[in-house]
Amino acid sequence: MFKILKSLSKSLSGNKPAAEVKKPVEAAPKGGVLEQVAKGKTPAAAPAKPKTAEELCEITPKMSKDEIKARLKLLFRRFNRGASSLDAKVREEAEVMLNAVVEVREKHFGEL
Repeated sequence: MFKILKSLSKSLSGNKPAAEVKKPVEAAPKGGVLEQVAKGKTPAAAPAKPKTAEELCEITPKMSKDEIKARLKLLFRRFNRGASSLDAKVREEAEVMLNAVVEVREKHFGEL
């Protein structure tokens, strides 16, 4: 117990060696990205360009038909579960991804 009190008195006394003195952290400039996010605005640096279905599914032109089929199968399983979620954000993302999966499937393998 004496060691605890001694260490507390040292930390509260303010007599620290120069090596242990920490510099104060500078605050972010006003109007920065953090404040925009806090206010609910999207930062100006965020890309507004919507991705294509292939980009969302991470399908590249070099992939074979079997690789594309396996990737779409995995994505469908993953996002089909999210389509029935109670969380609206998860449901919305799942809906976008399922639509992308269907679009890529129709493009590469013909209509259903």
